[in-house]
Amino acid sequence: MEQPNKQAYDASQIQVLEGLEAVRRRPGMYIGSTDTRGLHHLVSEVVDNSIDEALAGYCTHIEIFIRPDNSVTVVDNGRGIPVGLHEKTGKNALTVALTMLHAGGKFGGGGYKVSGGLHGVGVSCVNALSETLRAEIHRDGHAYVQEFIRGEPINEVHIERDIPEDDTGTIITFLPDHTIFDEVNFVFDTMSSRFREMAFLNAGVRITITDERETPVHTKSFCYEGGIVSFVQYLNKNKEVLHPDPIFYSAKRMEDGVETGSVEVAMQYNDGYNENIFTFANNINTIEGGAHLVGFKAALTRVINDYAKKYKILKESDASLSGEDIREGLTAIVSVKLMEPQFEGQTKTKLGNADIRPLVDGAVADGLTRFLEENPGCAKIVIEKCITASRARDAARKARELTRRKSALDSTSLPGKLADCQEKDASKCEIFIVEGDSAGGSAKMGRNRAFQAILPLRGKILNVEKTRLDKILANAEIRAMITAFGAGMDADFDEAKLRYHKIICMTDADVDGSHIRILMLTFFYRHMRPLIENGYVYIAQPPLYQIKRGNYLKYVYSDEELEATLNEIGREPKPTIQRYKGLGEMNPEQLWDTTMDPDQRIMLKVTVEDAIEADELFTLLMGDKVEPRREFIEQNSKLVVDLDV
Repeated sequence: MEQPNKQAYDASQIQVLEGLEAVRRRPGMYIGSTDTRGLHHLVSEVVDNSIDEALAGYCTHIEIFIRPDNSVTVVDNGRGIPVGLHEKTGKNALTVALTMLHAGGKFGGGGYKVSGGLHGVGVSCVNALSETLRAEIHRDGHAYVQEFIRGEPINEVHIERDIPEDDTGTIITFLPDHTIFDEVNFVFDTMSSRFREMAFLNAGVRITITDERETPVHTKSFCYEGGIVSFVQYLNKNKEVLHPDPIFYSAKRMEDGVETGSVEVAMQYNDGYNENIFTFANNINTIEGGAHLVGFKAALTRVINDYAKKYKILKESDASLSGEDIREGLTAIVSVKLMEPQFEGQTKTKLGNADIRPLVDGAVADGLTRFLEENPGCAKIVIEKCITASRARDAARKARELTRRKSALDSTSLPGKLADCQEKDASKCEIFIVEGDSAGGSAKMGRNRAFQAILPLRGKILNVEKTRLDKILANAEIRAMITAFGAGMDADFDEAKLRYHKIICMTDADVDGSHIRILMLTFFYRHMRPLIENGYVYIAQPPLYQIKRGNYLKYVYSDEELEATLNEIGREPKPTIQRYKGLGEMNPEQLWDTTMDPDQRIMLKVTVEDAIEADELFTLLMGDKVEPRREFIEQNSKLVVDLDV
């Protein structure tokens, strides 16, 4: 195989569009936010540059180190950022790439065929938002170094030492600016999930992440020769699959002998009821989909229906299977690479390139048709599952109609157990989902009825992870939640009709309460995901103890806080300590003071940082397979300090 020409990437390919000051002034415009998500985005931007070198055929190993001071070092064995004179600016090309926004080798088409990178902002954006940044470039037999403080160079590019001629690559070390970010504390598991994902998407590239803050040092290394086929197998590892090997197909688009786009698709059905389709463009997780997702869904629905009717599995008189029916139990990865990606929004959540749709559609149509024709037994199993899903969906349609409200202001169809609030502006309303009549009674008496609604549930709701839609909608407690919220579910979910902008799970602080809470969260995640994605779901934090001594009264929320309080007030006066086993043990005033009063309560907002990891965890905890769940419990049991059974 002919080796790529390393000299093809030089200083002449660094192009300048504008300066850096805007990044520090409005960081959210460039990295999405200054919270933990934006912080981790910085690392991804540096690693994206290394991945671009891998896409170009030069880089095979990327290492990420989290240093004890929360600085991060990213090392790759690519060609190294160019260090020659940049003619247009008269500066060193490395300085240009690190100090000028939209300066890089990705705009002219010569340096990279395809790339991720944050609209070309990349490592210069990271530099602008870092207290310090050090760049060490290995190429041409030298180690070149330049250092920066808050985006400004403090020295010129200089040779620090000589190195072997074949030693090439880039080493970037940066410390995020504490004056920019809410908190500078990298989460190893969050980073591991992202870089595992990158390794899946770039077959054969090894990505290693090391956390030097821990003793002993914690390291994970990811490399998958199978690429996205391995990715699908990983996602389905705790599920029962309907065919042993994922289906894989790919296609390229050529223009004048030059590759201008490509697509890879891997998919595999399991016996579950949820669809999990993840799409990527140039290694960027396009969580809102885009043209590539539209092309995939269209071809999938068309091919399955055509095959089912051709071989009489589906009768001509039958209605065609819907896309929802066909995607039930499907796990798929759609990865496209293209020269000029057009992402909607600064943080790239939706791909806008319309011309990628026919490429994906054609690849899926050809590849899936061939697979079905060559594997008739597997095809029959998959299509019969789709038909069963269709029948269940018809049965569910009638049940769903019972849960729909005529309008957001019509209260005649609300569930009888709901104690609604007086306010009609959803942004000011909150609903407490409470377990049991006892706690429900206290909550109803203790609430502020102006804006707080109470919905008591009887016992544990259905585990939707193991249940098809028709049975889910037959469950009275789930129907009560759907009707009370007013926004529908699944494809019918309409956020504009949501009646409460705070949905608060308020369960007992014991094992049963935790189980009920995870059952509710599983339902929300699988069938009302926008509730979680848009920040409407909260978990109430009732106190564990009441400490009383004379006129002294305090509620504490953990065993650690209990010990600290007892040490503070002194153990010799013998305070009375009440352990709350359930919400029903509190009178209405206590429940209001501790758990429901907006001025005093503590609540946790439920968020989804990583949909792939969330799907894996819900499958693990709530799915059919027992052994993986047992292993998870054994591995994490040390995290449980005190457990009331």
